[in-house]
Amino acid sequence: MFSKFNKVCVYGGTGKYGSYHMKKMIEYGTNVVCCVSKNKYIDKIDGINVYQSLREFDGEVDTAIFFVPAQNVLEAFSDAIENGVKNIVIITEHVPVHDSLKMLKLAKSKGVNILGPNCPGVIHTHENFKVGIMPEKYFKPGNVAIISRSGTLMYETAKHLSDGPGVSIALGLGGDPIVGTNVAEGFEILKGLGYEKVLLIGEIGGEDEIRGVEYAIKIGFSPENIVAFFAGRHAPEGKRMGHAGAIIEGERGKISFKESYLKQLGVRMVNFPWEVRNAWKS
Repeated sequence: MFSKFNKVCVYGGTGKYGSYHMKKMIEYGTNVVCCVSKNKYIDKIDGINVYQSLREFDGEVDTAIFFVPAQNVLEAFSDAIENGVKNIVIITEHVPVHDSLKMLKLAKSKGVNILGPNCPGVIHTHENFKVGIMPEKYFKPGNVAIISRSGTLMYETAKHLSDGPGVSIALGLGGDPIVGTNVAEGFEILKGLGYEKVLLIGEIGGEDEIRGVEYAIKIGFSPENIVAFFAGRHAPEGKRMGHAGAIIEGERGKISFKESYLKQLGVRMVNFPWEVRNAWKS
């Protein structure tokens, strides 16, 4: 799904934010082959050709990353999948819920994988592959995979992991209420790549982490190889905390319930980011 062989198109790569991260991705080793932008006055940036639509590009693209405004994400998504893209990373936050639902429906019918919206992207350290906004200096190659709803907590825990077992791949699922890849699907991706040790970074609200870990164990992950850390331990009920999807609604959305349930499954919990460094047995 994500490797050094992927050919990447950056949507919104002429803007200040998109151009900065496109350059960082190229420097890391990602094979960026083109850029799509509504800016009619720029035809090349950092050596990458810029097009109005992906259909204008005479080449193959299998992966796209979006830095476009929220109201333009659905249009960019349609352009990408109509031109053969199978993996899409949506950095943009606050995408209209109806647009996200339309994208999920289209993705399932076309066999398209989505990370996000409102996600930091993906980094594969052994492949020098980054389609996202994470600071790569905090991700030293190793054997622990990360599945995270949070971007900043992904970076912080990766920094601590880099002082220990290191990071193999990190998947940022996103913080919007509707996201393309859930925790269970994240574990499925890691299973296909052959990774066994997983750090799950969750947050308040919903049951995605619970259902994800149950599925992970079902498909062969050992509970003792899964470590979980939750953000929002002291969040008041009914109050949204940071991410649009992070809101406690009922008992099962509380951190205390999730931690207790996952402990019963055999998963180890950590209370602080720095504890992940020594969370796995050798």
